[in-house]
Amino acid sequence: MTDPEGLASELARRIRRRRPAEVLAIGATGFLARSDDRDGADVELLVVTYRAGTGPVPLRRRVEGHLVSVEVVSSEDLLTRARTLTTLWPLRADRLLHVRPLDDDSDWLATVRDAHLARLAEATPREFGSLARDAWCGAESLLARAVQAGQWHDEDSALLLLAEARIAAAVTEGLLTRTYFRSSTDAARRTGVVGLDLVELGDRTRRQAAELEKRGRPTDASLADLW
Repeated sequence: MTDPEGLASELARRIRRRRPAEVLAIGATGFLARSDDRDGADVELLVVTYRAGTGPVPLRRRVEGHLVSVEVVSSEDLLTRARTLTTLWPLRADRLLHVRPLDDDSDWLATVRDAHLARLAEATPREFGSLARDAWCGAESLLARAVQAGQWHDEDSALLLLAEARIAAAVTEGLLTRTYFRSSTDAARRTGVVGLDLVELGDRTRRQAAELEKRGRPTDASLADLW
């Protein structure tokens, strides 16, 4: 079985050989970008093209015993992504800031990283507060549905919804503290939501709501407050 690094390098060579005029840069994300297999050992490649709709077809396959995913994105779209903050920022920033170049003679992947860092530098506390409130609403909705499923004795649904609510609460925490994570499991570990039951997670979201209130982003509003 080929090791993950060797497989990633060979994939990059083949992509470059087959699409020389279309591909701007190729990089590895996930554990290969950090040389850390704590969150798995999937081979994840990011292929950046000069224009949208060109380059190899995106794929997810098992190759030589490794799960391989190839994401294809145009340079323009990737820069737009780097300059846009969303509620999923804590789970997506790592793949903008940590990309291991496999084929990048123009050092273009560093340009994406710098664009994202510049966007973070100009982001205001109110902007992150608004994103955190949006993420909090998602966590609170999932938590309420988990409680309801438990009341209906639908234990399987309750467990699934609780797991999703934990991740949503972790994402909210990441937005409140401007912290990004390597993965959803890393987010759960680092924010301490792993193993929280419905009551404990409810306590966590209530504390988050209180923090948002202090930051001028209350979670509750009247109809007149909405716009």
